[in-house]
Amino acid sequence: MRLSEYADHDATGLAALVTRGHVTPAELAALARKACEEVNPLINAVIEIYEDAELAGASTGLFNGVPFLRKDLGSTEAGRLQEGGSRLFRGYRSDTDSFFFQRARKNGLRTIGRTTTPEFGMSLLSESILNGITRNPWNLERSTGGSSAGSAAAVAAGITPIAHGNDGGGSIRIPAAWCGLVGLNPSRGRVSSGPNNQDASFGLLREFVLCRTVRDMAAALDVFSGPRPGDPFIIVQPKRSYMDELSQPTGTMRVGVARTKWGEVEVEPEVLSAVEAAAALLEEMGHIVVDIEPPYECGEYMEIILSRTRFFATSLEDEARSLNRTLDANSLEPINLKFYEYGRKALGRPGEIEKLLQRMRYRVGEAIHSFDILLTPTMPTAALAHGGINSTTNPTLSAEEFKAADAANIAYTGVFNVTGQPAVSLPWAENADGLPIGLQIVGRFGDEATLVRVARDLEEARPWSHRRPKIWAGDKSPIL
Repeated sequence: MRLSEYADHDATGLAALVTRGHVTPAELAALARKACEEVNPLINAVIEIYEDAELAGASTGLFNGVPFLRKDLGSTEAGRLQEGGSRLFRGYRSDTDSFFFQRARKNGLRTIGRTTTPEFGMSLLSESILNGITRNPWNLERSTGGSSAGSAAAVAAGITPIAHGNDGGGSIRIPAAWCGLVGLNPSRGRVSSGPNNQDASFGLLREFVLCRTVRDMAAALDVFSGPRPGDPFIIVQPKRSYMDELSQPTGTMRVGVARTKWGEVEVEPEVLSAVEAAAALLEEMGHIVVDIEPPYECGEYMEIILSRTRFFATSLEDEARSLNRTLDANSLEPINLKFYEYGRKALGRPGEIEKLLQRMRYRVGEAIHSFDILLTPTMPTAALAHGGINSTTNPTLSAEEFKAADAANIAYTGVFNVTGQPAVSLPWAENADGLPIGLQIVGRFGDEATLVRVARDLEEARPWSHRRPKIWAGDKSPIL
């Protein structure tokens, strides 16, 4: 198999080739390594390819030998480096094998390395002092989006067809939107974060993947979904496999469409045009389309973010103590050091945060309960340039100023981490500069099945698999 052929397949397609005996898992791992050698010097997405990459994992399950990458934050592999994009954790190796990666191995995903993330996943941009800038394969001067930055860039450039990510405010959906990928944030409780991190961050954080096709998203749901020991609650289980949902009818839905800004950042005209085109298509398909106003005020989300800094500070102190390291400018980036200092002085109790979360869930729930799905921009703009006020390496802002800028940009994504609803970003369009525009579909709590069917309908109506970024594995003459 040539590298260009490898890069053209999604994960499901590669698994089928392994099953038919056309290629071996070791050959796929070698091709992923070759792809990384070719494009990673340009994008800086992968910070480590394991020495035993060609030997890792089994051939089995839905993904039957497909190369996979781990975001360097969140779910862990026992014995592997886990640095979280931070100098504080430089050289740290986890002794916990997460349920997520146990399921990955059991179903044939062969994890061959790890990818970049901004420090602690605290930025919507793709840079850190520890690992430098991760560049967008569509335009090297633009961010991939954070915090699943390296995973998104690697999948977009063809290093692997699927990679691990997690999402606490948009960290799967933002890079999916800016890198032209499919990025689902599942319902709270759909994917276990055990054995030691269940229902993390007051239920805001979820683990999943970034990929290029809806069928890979469906297959990944089948692989990673399901309760495990220690989970705090059991979410409603699907009636059938998510792969089977790809052949089921969608039915008629009531669709709420967001055509107005939900935060302080104006929606770019080309982003709004993409939303309107999708709304018109859904209406042509027979769905009932109704405009919706913002279901919450940006200040509500900002209050929740800042209320968590007390627990961020306490957690950092515990981690630093266990590592025998000091929290200062040599271990933390400027903004995260300010968050730590802000959190040390903040007065906050878990009960107060729960009240804020409950209030926002109720308000949003009341506003949108009559809709089967919502259609929104994923981000109000196409990919931003590197640096600026959204970078945790920026020394000029206060903690409050940084979080205000952050909340303004993630107004369409963070709210659904609070409500726990599933939401997927689809690579719907490109702007005049050739940058991807992501479209977000939000489902009812626990109803990933509807998202799978709607995403399938949109992918079939306006296929995106033919689109390629400027940096693409197997292309010997990338357009820089």
